[in-house]
Amino acid sequence: MAIRINLDVVLARRKVSLTELSQRVGVSLTNLSLLKTGKVRGIRFSTLESICRALECQPGDLLEYVEGDAEWPSQPSKQRRAL
Repeated sequence: MAIRINLDVVLARRKVSLTELSQRVGVSLTNLSLLKTGKVRGIRFSTLESICRALECQPGDLLEYVEGDAEWPSQPSKQRRAL
């Protein structure tokens, strides 16, 4: 099981850059880049809410459940962190 992050797709559809989103939501460019590439283990609801408000989207537009995808290891990696 895995949750795929489609932030890059939503950004492209809205024609918004990651830098612009960072300025709108007050989250660092580095953290948004980590989120976009799926290198985070979790996301705070407040961060998700801010992103959805800025992009005028729903959480389901950003997050997708993919059954059988072994992308996430069973042991949390030190490189993955919550935003």
